[in-house]
Amino acid sequence: MDLQNEMTPRQIVEELDRYIIEQHDAKRAVAIAIRNRWRRRQVEGPLQDEIYPKNIIMIGPTGVGKTEIARRLAKLVGAPFLKVEASKFTEVGYVGRDVESMVRDLTEVAIAMVRTEHEQQVAEKARNNAIEKVLDRLVPPPPKPKDVEAQYVEEDGDDVQGDTFVVVKQDYQEQQESYRRTREKFREMLLAGKLDEREVEMELPDRSKIPMVEIFSGSGLEEMDINFKDMFGNLFPKKTKRQKVKVPEALRLFEREEAQRLIDMEKVQAEALARVEQSGIIFLDEIDKIAGRETGHGPDVSREGVQRDLLPIVEGSTVTTKHGMVRTDHILFVAAGAFNVAKPADLIPELQGRFPIRVELKSLSSDAFVRILTEPQNALTKQYAALLGTEGVTLKFTDDGVRRIAELATQINEKTEDIGARRLATVVERMLEDVSFDAPEMAGKKVKIDGKFVDTSLADIAKDEDLSRYIL
Repeated sequence: MDLQNEMTPRQIVEELDRYIIEQHDAKRAVAIAIRNRWRRRQVEGPLQDEIYPKNIIMIGPTGVGKTEIARRLAKLVGAPFLKVEASKFTEVGYVGRDVESMVRDLTEVAIAMVRTEHEQQVAEKARNNAIEKVLDRLVPPPPKPKDVEAQYVEEDGDDVQGDTFVVVKQDYQEQQESYRRTREKFREMLLAGKLDEREVEMELPDRSKIPMVEIFSGSGLEEMDINFKDMFGNLFPKKTKRQKVKVPEALRLFEREEAQRLIDMEKVQAEALARVEQSGIIFLDEIDKIAGRETGHGPDVSREGVQRDLLPIVEGSTVTTKHGMVRTDHILFVAAGAFNVAKPADLIPELQGRFPIRVELKSLSSDAFVRILTEPQNALTKQYAALLGTEGVTLKFTDDGVRRIAELATQINEKTEDIGARRLATVVERMLEDVSFDAPEMAGKKVKIDGKFVDTSLADIAKDEDLSRYIL
């Protein structure tokens, strides 16, 4: 189901609020961008293709939620999503990856996403077929009589031989009925898990005899790499070997095989390509690392070269993939960078023009850290409580304990590098180090995480500025 058809910008922001604290301006910007896609599809006539997405650039320090906003948004609307670092496309001393590879990677993501959806649609049928195949191996059917009637008619056409045939036929019918009853009993035992230790024999690919084909390709050769692998893979015949596996594993293998047989890969590819073109999202992180104008020497030339390579992809071009041609005109690009040294104005004007929406994300305060630790559905406090709960240890975070964790994280960020909310993970992990280590011997105990516990566990870090540098 396409959630973009149902969710308003306000609803999108409310969903993002469940996982991301503050940064309201950024949430509004991406919510409007997603809703505009739905609006474009409602426009009739040639004007629809003329309406292009308004790409977004997020400016803010690390650890404030830039990547999380884009990732959660893509998951929310079921869109193919790819996060790629702009710095991958250039390295000092050698050329980085071909910029078109990001579109090919996004296409692979969409293929996997659509294939999974189609497999879920046929999952029940694939499961039933897999059960039948396993039962065929557990309870082989009785042999069928071959040309019994023809044989007796040729020898003698009188009634006695005909009566003999009827008796044979009745015996075969009784065998069939007995076989059906036995098979149903085995089916009940299989579904109840009583046959999990039984083994069945099946044909599996013999990977030990598959020749290794490894293609080392440089920039711009990713597609050639794919074609070489496909070509060599088809040259060598697929060899199999008979192997015994336990019933649950046989069920899983047969289920996967049946699912692949039931889905139409041509439909999967067509739907995936359409989804990439109409709703794909590419998150370009660290775009500030390639910001810079040409100076005639040094790595700046490479940086501007990458910007100019990115330009046609962001503007709209056609990229060749092994699944077909992909137009990038309506892919939404969300760029992000801290811009501590460079400024957005350091990007070439053409690229700046392709990111008309700019939102600034603010640094997080101690109060925001408190909310991050408690409010989101995946809050750190909930994660650690669930993790240690598997050992029978109950963690109880008090309000003053959470407040103290947030204060210490804020202090360390001020003393050292400001890495935003990521600092909370380092602080909480260090604080619970002893509890995590001793948890297997603490089953049934309750641990109260209050301000005193936090100060005791993190006393050295709180006092020693130099020591705090080592916790990341």
